[in-house]
Amino acid sequence: MMNKIRETIGRMDWKSGLIGLAVGMVAVGVPAIMLTHHDNHAPVEATQGAKTMYTCTMHPSVKQDHPGKCPICGMDLVPMGHHHAASDEANPDAVMLSDEAAALANIETQVVGSGAASKDIRLFGKVQADERLQQTQAAYVSGRIERLMINAVGDRVARGQTLAVIYSPELYSAEQELVSALGFPAGEQRKALVEAAIEKLRLLNITPTQINEVIRNKKASPYVSLKANTSGTVVDKQIAQGDYVKQGQPLLKIADLSRVWVMFQAYEGDLPFVKVGEIIHFTSEAMPGKTFAGKVSFIDPLLDPKSRTAGVRVVMANPGGMFKPEMIVTGNAAANMKQYGDEIVVPKSAVLWTGKRSVVYVKDDSGDMPAYELRQVTLGPTLPDGYVITDGLAEGEEIVTNGAFAIDASAQLAGKRSMMNQE
Repeated sequence: MMNKIRETIGRMDWKSGLIGLAVGMVAVGVPAIMLTHHDNHAPVEATQGAKTMYTCTMHPSVKQDHPGKCPICGMDLVPMGHHHAASDEANPDAVMLSDEAAALANIETQVVGSGAASKDIRLFGKVQADERLQQTQAAYVSGRIERLMINAVGDRVARGQTLAVIYSPELYSAEQELVSALGFPAGEQRKALVEAAIEKLRLLNITPTQINEVIRNKKASPYVSLKANTSGTVVDKQIAQGDYVKQGQPLLKIADLSRVWVMFQAYEGDLPFVKVGEIIHFTSEAMPGKTFAGKVSFIDPLLDPKSRTAGVRVVMANPGGMFKPEMIVTGNAAANMKQYGDEIVVPKSAVLWTGKRSVVYVKDDSGDMPAYELRQVTLGPTLPDGYVITDGLAEGEEIVTNGAFAIDASAQLAGKRSMMNQE
């Protein structure tokens, strides 16, 4: 029976409670005028003075007049002042967080400013032989390689050095024509035949010394010595002794490695900031502890369709052959972006990027409670630790640099503008 009475009293509203209280007071002899005085003034003032609203530190839009759990995130509600509600109403699109909520979300802010931006460009590449100091040694006559004096790639050769001896029936026939022309009686016909035979030998790249030897001995030979047409290092070998070769066939590739190319690959997004004449500092694992520097002399006009990179060439002197072809190098180029000198630079952590738009959260301290407003921005070049902002922010504004995603999540849960649902 007593339990039913308690349940009935618990379901009574505040008016019924006041009526019951009045009846009780009359029953114990309290004057009616005293009851009327307290009913008109004291309970109202007490209620207004003691009433406390509760809200969620992560979702200030949640408010109720008794403690409990946040229906959105389940956190305990905390007491709040009347100014919180007023601030929230004044900034309907802003996310408002108390100091406790900001601390829990690890919110960090920074006042932005403009300044000369610089971009550190990371480049990877390798050493190559200077193509202008590289020549291919070809066979000038068809025949068989009787002797080969070059044994392996890396052998050093000097200009005029004999590289191979070729047995060539074609050469023997051409020299025999010269010998036959020399046997004609002196006259215009003999002169024409001799000149024609000599020119044929010259076209076969037979040296004047070898031609004079044939004229002097009046004897043809099927053997010819292949002479080096440049000095340098053999970087490619495509023949072996005993091979048959055709006229014009490449046999050896000889490069002068006293000067080399260091070829870097720059991604297309970095190409606008790499200019001819700029300095690139680079290192190689083959020479730890050493840093080299060289000027950009050429940038490839064509982009590789697979890697989306273009070659950046640095010409380096190579005393002692310290730079070897195919050596891997890592370089850095500091690009001074003068055209972005007056733009805002913000940390990467401040920008939320959806693929279609980029946004930041700007802090507003003008109200009683800090508010965070969503702001769409236009990104410029990407820096190692930040972005250049070309539009959307002004110097002196305070933005969120850490915890922006937590603020955006709160905005989404509260149904406010966020990076995913803004117009």
